[in-house]
Amino acid sequence: MSVRELVVLGTASQVPTRHRNHNGYLLRWDGEGILFDPGEGTQRQMLRAGVAAHDIHRICVTHFHGDHSLGLAGVIQRINLDQVPHPVTAHYPASGQHFFDRLRYATAYRETVELTRAPVAGDGGILATTPAYTLDSRKLSHPVESYGYRLTEPDTRRMLPALLKEHGIAGPDVGRLQREGSLGGVTLEQVSEHRRGQRFAFVMDTRLCDGVYALAEGCDMLVIESTFLDEDERLAVDHGHLTAGQAARVATEAGVRHLVLTHFSQRYNDPELFETQARAAGFDGELTVAQDLALIHIWRCRRIALWRSRRGPGP
Repeated sequence: MSVRELVVLGTASQVPTRHRNHNGYLLRWDGEGILFDPGEGTQRQMLRAGVAAHDIHRICVTHFHGDHSLGLAGVIQRINLDQVPHPVTAHYPASGQHFFDRLRYATAYRETVELTRAPVAGDGGILATTPAYTLDSRKLSHPVESYGYRLTEPDTRRMLPALLKEHGIAGPDVGRLQREGSLGGVTLEQVSEHRRGQRFAFVMDTRLCDGVYALAEGCDMLVIESTFLDEDERLAVDHGHLTAGQAARVATEAGVRHLVLTHFSQRYNDPELFETQARAAGFDGELTVAQDLALIHIWRCRRIALWRSRRGPGP
């Protein structure tokens, strides 16, 4: 069975605390690992969380503020030190190419791994398409150029045993029907149902903008910054961030199933306040206030009825 889970390596914003490391998140998705925003200390957090350099296939950097990128130097060197046997692709804002190059070659080391540079520019768009997902990006609103990322699993069809039995289809014929689309006058649509692919989005430093909503739309899991509590909304707007209530309202309007709040300012010590404000803003789905070294599963399940009621019948 394929594994889909988020390993939280760090949840602090600009300043780390005794209990929060700088940012870092590894998404495990069907045998591939995508590392998001490796801040300072990520390599040590990987060790503590049981994440190896071999687990990393892609690196996605939202923007080049230090709490989201200073760990790049150590992670890239560790990938080379461990001689990771597969190529690694790095996505990051094209406008920060000089920052990426400085971090990649911050000190001397021996390069042993193919690291492909795939910067993001303009309004974003599709970055990669694999059998397991399509990776795309959207531009966000922050004092420096910033992008969010989204994975979308291809839609498939779920075979229905009762209908297969009714039509006398079993054994190898099931696979043949899936490949060819029809068998003995029975079509695939007659014995299966549409299964919408899972969706995951990663939204860091930003104000409310169109990109936030586009990334969040219909997600099974939305990992989103909530740097400030609602009473500090003015600070959030001034510095290009979201509050817990704003993040929750985005998730509610977008039909998100599982909301993960993270990237907390050092001024707050009680994580329960973020959950309280998210619930007060109307989000009634699954909610996690992220903690360092937490493991969060992306469960396969049907889209909640609430989403269908908001968006219409659809597939």
